[in-house]
Amino acid sequence: MAMAMIADPQGGPRDRQRTPGRGIAFALAVLVHLAFLGVLIFSIRWQSHAPEPVSAELYAPIAAQPSPRATTQPAPRVEPAPPPANPTPPPQPVVAKPEPAPPPKPVAVPERPDPQTAEIALKMRAEAERKQRVEALRRAQEEEQKRVADIARQREVQKQLDDKKRADEKKTADARERQQREMSQMQAQADKELQARSQAESTSRAKANADAATQSAMADWIKRIQAKIRGNVLIPPDMAGNPEAIFEVVQLPTGEIIDTQLKKSSGVRAYDDAVQRAIIKSSPLPKPDRPEMFSRSLTLKFRPSD
Repeated sequence: MAMAMIADPQGGPRDRQRTPGRGIAFALAVLVHLAFLGVLIFSIRWQSHAPEPVSAELYAPIAAQPSPRATTQPAPRVEPAPPPANPTPPPQPVVAKPEPAPPPKPVAVPERPDPQTAEIALKMRAEAERKQRVEALRRAQEEEQKRVADIARQREVQKQLDDKKRADEKKTADARERQQREMSQMQAQADKELQARSQAESTSRAKANADAATQSAMADWIKRIQAKIRGNVLIPPDMAGNPEAIFEVVQLPTGEIIDTQLKKSSGVRAYDDAVQRAIIKSSPLPKPDRPEMFSRSLTLKFRPSD
């Protein structure tokens, strides 16, 4: 009998085991539909605009289909085995008792939303959105003001850098110009000093040349005077040696002698007197080549052997 219970697919314990599964599936389907309905109502309640139509299709739970093997193939017939000589009782199959299905959890059915509550919720949501927009606009304005302030600060810093650069360039240009001006002044002063020195040297050379020429002309003039006087000197016959007598002669521009004095004697009185008589006899004396060379007083030197 136990073997008949296991082999029969249409009835018995298997039918009793399949019944709790159908209840669980039906309960889960109901829970899913109720949860979907609750979410739908909740979303409609919190929407700020007219809800769009939503279509939902409800499906009935699928009935359990019998096993294809059970329907298509007949159950094999089992022939009882011949009893052994000492028959032993066959082991009884242990049939697991099906556990009772847990009772379905109560599903909270959402209440129908109140229109006034929905309107208040919509106003609150609109107010929250308005505050968010205002806050976003305020933040955007603050960021724009900060950006403008940063740009202004950067421009101010750049302007300070440009001003400092221009000031440094002007200072450098002024220093360079001052240096060039000082160098020009120094060069001009050096040129002026060089020119003055050159002019002084030229003047000195010219003066030296003029003095040399004057001295040369003066010496030539004195030589001509001495030659004329010497031609009138009568040297004493007993004159020994070559002593020198010096006379100072005072004359007029015309060469007329107005005075003669012995400044240094030769040591021979006769020679000194002979020279003095010759000076007076030589008046008027020769005139210089240039009038500016005239000298009122002349110092003349005489030697017997000259």
